[in-house]
Amino acid sequence: MSKKVLIIEDNNEIRENIVEILELAGYEVFAAHNGKIGVDLAIKNLPDIILCDIMMPELDGYGVLYMLNKSPEAAAIPFIFLTAKAERVDLRKAMEMGADDYLTKPFDDMELLNAIESRLKKKEAQQAFYSKSLDNLGMLIAKNDGLTELKKIIQERKIRQFKKNQVIYYEGDKGNGLYLLINGSVKTIKLAEDGRELMTGMYGPDAYLGINAMLANEDYADTATALEDSLLCLIPKDQLEQLLNMYPAVAREFIKLLSNDIREKEEQLLQLAYHSVRKRMAEAMVRLSRQHVTEGGAFKISREDLAAMAGMATETVSRTLSDFKDEGLIDKKGSAITILDINRLAKMKN
Repeated sequence: MSKKVLIIEDNNEIRENIVEILELAGYEVFAAHNGKIGVDLAIKNLPDIILCDIMMPELDGYGVLYMLNKSPEAAAIPFIFLTAKAERVDLRKAMEMGADDYLTKPFDDMELLNAIESRLKKKEAQQAFYSKSLDNLGMLIAKNDGLTELKKIIQERKIRQFKKNQVIYYEGDKGNGLYLLINGSVKTIKLAEDGRELMTGMYGPDAYLGINAMLANEDYADTATALEDSLLCLIPKDQLEQLLNMYPAVAREFIKLLSNDIREKEEQLLQLAYHSVRKRMAEAMVRLSRQHVTEGGAFKISREDLAAMAGMATETVSRTLSDFKDEGLIDKKGSAITILDINRLAKMKN
């Protein structure tokens, strides 16, 4: 069965050329000459992928993406922007709104086909990430019915890719749902009045972000940023609230996760208040080694992130890491750190 592609482009010549190329390549193509018609066609036909010009009369590409994100069915469709100018601010806005990719005009036939095929393959590959996370949910949720419903909600949602250092949400943003981290790693920070950052958490695959905002019906309490290229799924607040109301066992398990998170933050505050620089750094090393070990037993983290995590100046981070390396506790190559003696680090005296 051929894949369905929707083209939204106000330039007749460009639109007709794209339609011709894709039909020759075996795709079933729908075309719209403005954003409003494009939104209607997308919701009616639910294509496998959408290509949309940014600058259009009546409803521009940003408006199209905004309208589609409000539709549970259409929000999961991969979306590629077509733009005449690859300005950084435009592309950042597009990607933060949920676009998956972009093509800069003029582009040739192979660039067009490769972009579509690549995005469709990525969508299929991303489905594989679901299996591990959804299986792990079996440990989280006691009731089979609740698990089935949560799986259904997640599978219907679009997986968004966040580039390294891209902000997922800001402190003070309205909490619009719960993020499930499918792949990659994310940090959360709070900003002090003097501009210094305090890292409140680091998260790996299968972690949930924004539980406190969801349960308390409040704004996000910190800023979440991707530490590396990461895949996340946003579970909408209204859908999740219905699930929690229907299945109390699910709600209880999320409350447990929140309680664990609060306990970890309390421990972090205690360490910042009473522990020495060396002990704080040792505890940060142990925590990172358990959460973010990569192939070869190493993990990567910047001096700035380590400083925010341990509550110290970057110069102090460099000096303490050098001491730890000289003492045979760690090995360090660039931003990659390998723990050599985790027991000594865990038992570091204050």
